[in-house]
Formats: sequence, structure tokens, C-alpha cells
Amino acid sequence: MTTGTVTLAPLQHADVPKCHEIELALFPGEDPWSENAFHSELDNGNYYMGAYADGELIGYAGLAASEFEASVHTIAVIRHWQGRGVGKTLLRDLLARVDEIGVPVYLEVRTDNEPAIALYLAHGFEHLGLRRRYYQPSGADAYTMGRPAQSV
Repeated sequence: MTTGTVTLAPLQHADVPKCHEIELALFPGEDPWSENAFHSELDNGNYYMGAYADGELIGYAGLAASEFEASVHTIAVIRHWQGRGVGKTLLRDLLARVDEIGVPVYLEVRTDNEPAIALYLAHGFEHLGLRRRYYQPSGADAYTMGRPAQSV
């Protein structure tokens, strides 16, 4: 049973093993991010937030941004917390950061991930294109989606 309040805090290097564990559980048959990939993202100063419940990391989201554009690198929530608004909370946090900079934001999402696509559409993203065989090794397709810069 899941209880408690979900809080967001900057992702720390100490969270990386749990992030990798979540990646392995959520993305079987794909090439999940390695611990080194997460460490590199944090070391490069990219914006990563963790979602925590009762002190446990239950999800995370990451963003790279420049003065011209931003790219959502990942949003993941452990299965038994999905559908409870954690992903929405993480996305809204990323978008608030993007809106501070005032740039457009882009992402890729599996074409069969209907809940995520609906979430992105509800937050102003539009379909921009299709990347065939984007996810490896499964060969799953991805939509490229984007949201124009917002005025704050």
C-alpha cells in the first residue's frame, strides 16, 4: 500500500542506483539508462527532479535546456504509483523551469504510450513527427512532440 505525501526535490547522485533499478523495471526489452548516464546528466548540470514518498524515490524527471530550446530527457514513475498524478507533477515542474527560460520544449514518446501522450497533449504539446525504430533494441516508434515557448 502506498501512503504519504509526494514531494519533489533535486535528484542526487545517491539516487542513481534506484533510478537505474526503476529503468530496468519500467523499460524491459529496451536499452535502459545506465547509472553512468544518470551521473553524467547530473554532472553536466541538467535539471533533474526526484519524486519521493515516505523517503523513497518513486519517480524522476530530467530536462536539458539552453537559451534556445529545452528537451525532456525522461519522466519515469514506478508502476504502483502510476495514475496518481506523480508524472503530471514532475512534468509541471519541468515545464515551470522551461517557462522561466522562455524557450520551446521537445520530447520523444513511444507511439503506444497513450497515457503519456495524453498527458503531453493536455500540457500544450503537439505532434511534430514520427521517428521510426527510435527505441532500441525493440525497434518501437516514437512521436516527436513539442510545445512552443510560453510567456510567464
